[in-house]
Amino acid sequence: MKTATKIFSIIRQSLNGEQQDYTQGSIRKAVFLLAIPMILELSLESVFAVVDMFFVGKLGQNAIATVGLTESVITIVYSIAIGLSTAATAIVARRIGEKNPEDAAHAGAQSLIVAAIVILITSITGAVFADNILSLMGASTEVVRDGAIFTRIMFGGSAAIMLLFLINGIFRGAGDAAMAMKSLWIASIINIILCPIFIHFFGLKGAAIATVIGRSTGVLYQCYHLFKGSGILRFHKHHFKFDPAIIKSIITIAWPATLQFIIASGSWIVLAKIVAETGGTTASAGYQIAIRNLVFFILPAWGLSNAAATLVGQNLGAKQVERAQQSVFLTAKYNAIFMSFVMILFVFCSRPIIHFFSQDEAVITFGAQALKIMGMGFIFYGIGMVMTQALNGAGDTRTPTVINFVCFWLFQVPLAYYLAKGLGMKSTGAFIAIPAAETLIALIAWYYFRKGRWKTVKV
Repeated sequence: MKTATKIFSIIRQSLNGEQQDYTQGSIRKAVFLLAIPMILELSLESVFAVVDMFFVGKLGQNAIATVGLTESVITIVYSIAIGLSTAATAIVARRIGEKNPEDAAHAGAQSLIVAAIVILITSITGAVFADNILSLMGASTEVVRDGAIFTRIMFGGSAAIMLLFLINGIFRGAGDAAMAMKSLWIASIINIILCPIFIHFFGLKGAAIATVIGRSTGVLYQCYHLFKGSGILRFHKHHFKFDPAIIKSIITIAWPATLQFIIASGSWIVLAKIVAETGGTTASAGYQIAIRNLVFFILPAWGLSNAAATLVGQNLGAKQVERAQQSVFLTAKYNAIFMSFVMILFVFCSRPIIHFFSQDEAVITFGAQALKIMGMGFIFYGIGMVMTQALNGAGDTRTPTVINFVCFWLFQVPLAYYLAKGLGMKSTGAFIAIPAAETLIALIAWYYFRKGRWKTVKV
């Protein structure tokens, strides 16, 4: 009875967003207080990704391929957003660990200035060259014709993606994981409600409109709490006074983090292209459904990894280096346990999962094969995510960037190309390259974390 009461109390604390000092007390409790809202935050986002594919799947193979190919490219926008949010989390967490919320707010505001410049460039570029983007991805003429409007709307509304991720990174750095959760939940719930309605009335472009509206609402909620809320961080006009030193610090951390995720997402774009070229639209559709299900479980695990980033940043700020390291190992253990259950699910239930999203037997066959093969590396996905996020949280964004470049571009892409085209394995070869690369990432990231250079990084 006491255990149940204690668990309920921790859950209540984590969801209420009660202010906590994560540099003292039980590490296990600190992990759960941060991880519960972070997991829930990204769980609903992953639910939306699956719900979106479910409704889009009713529009046929061309629609599925359009969404998949667009998402593959728009991950570059996600990468920039995640890179900036990584820098914001690292700096804000370090200042909070030093018990300096004023400087934390100033750093967060400066990161929004950087984001505004990036948003202007990505929105215009993506909206103008939507057709070309789909064509470069190997899409058929029909997919380009039917899907360009979807791609144009998604890129035109990239400000919502950028700000949603960045501001949540600021909240997470401050240890206010509950606020980050609530804002993404609002965005995702509105997406889920509007998606089937808008698809019914507007077709494929309705899915894009629903997504932009949902995410924009989440951003408005975030801004209200940043400027009018009562949390540990509260932005004021003077925080936005251009500060070259802070801007430089943010960019120094953000550019390797951005490159880190662009490297990763870029390799996924190449893999999507290889699948489309060697297996056609059917294989591409099956692969995209499998990827959405992969994301469904990857995002909650990433949420747990984000807890490690916050704990590392705040504890380094408080000069609690050993506590920072213990937090990461404990989080990695929990993530590996969770991902082992997912691996079993994907290996033994891949066909029923894909069948839920498509009735096309050929699509089901490709999708089930992709899901089963990719699922075999899930334990390593979980460990690798925690280790790289821990390095990022310490401000050491360059090490994970090098790891990603080596494992994705010097290993995964050549391996996928060789297996798919050199050995004639077609799309199966591309599927095999994914768990192979992720396993290598986990092993190398673990090695570099144990070396401990991250302990001396200044932000």
